[in-house]
Amino acid sequence: MVTMLFPSRLPPNISSHAGYSESVISGVLDSIKPSALLYSYIGSTKETGANRAVFGDAVNLVLDKLSKEEAAKKVMVIDSDLEGSTGLKVIHQKHPEVFIPSGIMERGNFAAAAGFGFDADKFGVFSTFSAFLEMVISEITMARLNNCNVLCHFSHSGVDEMADNTCHFGVNSFFADNGLSDVQSWLYFPADPLQMIAIVQHVFFERGLRFIFSTRSKVPYILKEDGKTRFFDGDYKFVPGKDETIVEGTAGYVVSFGEMLYRSWDAVLRCREQGLDVGLINKSTLNIVDEQTIRKIGSSGFVLVVESFNQKTGLGSKFGTWLLERGLTPRYGYMGTVKEGCGGLSEQIPHQGLDPQSIIIRIKKLSQ
Repeated sequence: MVTMLFPSRLPPNISSHAGYSESVISGVLDSIKPSALLYSYIGSTKETGANRAVFGDAVNLVLDKLSKEEAAKKVMVIDSDLEGSTGLKVIHQKHPEVFIPSGIMERGNFAAAAGFGFDADKFGVFSTFSAFLEMVISEITMARLNNCNVLCHFSHSGVDEMADNTCHFGVNSFFADNGLSDVQSWLYFPADPLQMIAIVQHVFFERGLRFIFSTRSKVPYILKEDGKTRFFDGDYKFVPGKDETIVEGTAGYVVSFGEMLYRSWDAVLRCREQGLDVGLINKSTLNIVDEQTIRKIGSSGFVLVVESFNQKTGLGSKFGTWLLERGLTPRYGYMGTVKEGCGGLSEQIPHQGLDPQSIIIRIKKLSQ
C-alpha cells in the first residue's frame, strides 16, 4: 500500500473533479485527527532523543579534536541528499571542510567514501536510510576486499514510526555482514543517545567497515534496575563485541538491541514484578558472538531474541545456531518483523506483534 498525503485545504475545483462536494471532502479530512498509542514504559526515561541526529553530534565531537586541516586530510563525509534525516546536517554546518553534498546515488556515494578510505590513514563516512542498504551490497563487498575504511550510518532501521510504509522498512541490515569468516565487519545498533555517542567515539578511527544503525523514531534513555541511573552514562565504556547485561536472571533471558531494548526492558521488569526472574541482554554489537555471555544465557531455561529486523534474516535467525554450535539447548524463540505495513507511526510496532505485552506473552510461554 502507498501512503498518500493530503493538504488540509483542497485546491480549487478538486472536489468537483472527485465527484464529491467540497463540504463532504473537507468533512472527511477534518475528522482525521493524529493519535498515539498511550503506554507508560518502565525502565526508561520520559525524555527521548533521536539517535539518527545524535550520530552527527557524536561525529562532531570526534572532529572537534582535530584541526581543520587535519580533519580535511583525514576524513570525508559524503551525503546522499538526506543530511537532514540522517544526522549529517550538523557536520555540514560545523565541519564543512570534510563534507561533500551529493544526490540520491547511494552506490556512487558509498564507492566514493570507500575510495577515500582506501588509504590506511583516511576514513570515509557514508549515510543513508537502512532500506537502501540493499542497494550497496556489491560496493560493500568490493570495499571489504580492498580493506577500505568506511563508517556507515544507516538510519530509519527497523519499522518503528516508519511513515513511508513497507518500502522504507530497514529490516535486512544483516546483509551488510556478507564477508567471509576471515574478514570481520562490525554491525552496531545503539540503544539510546548516550550509547550512540559512546559507540561513535570508540569506533570512528578503527579500520575496516563499520555499520551503525539508528531508527526514525526517538528513543528514551535506558535506566539501570534502580529506575533512576542512566545505564550508559557516567563511567560506561563501550567495548566492541561485548554484550551488556542490563539485569541478571535465573529463569531465562531476553536478548535485544536498538529501539526494541527499552520495550523488552519494560516487558522484563513487568515479568519480574510478577515473580518471573527474567534477565535482559543488550546485544549492541549485532554480528559478533560474546562467548562469555552466550554460555551464561544458553545455560538458562530459555532465550528469546526480540528485534524489529526481518525475522527471516535478523539476529534471531542466527542466534539459535550459535547456541547449538556450543552445545547449548535452552528453549528458544525469536520475534521480529514478519509482515508488510502501510504508512503509520506508533502503530507499526504493535502491528508486528513487538509491543511489550506481546513480548510478555512470549516470555511466559517460553518459561513454562
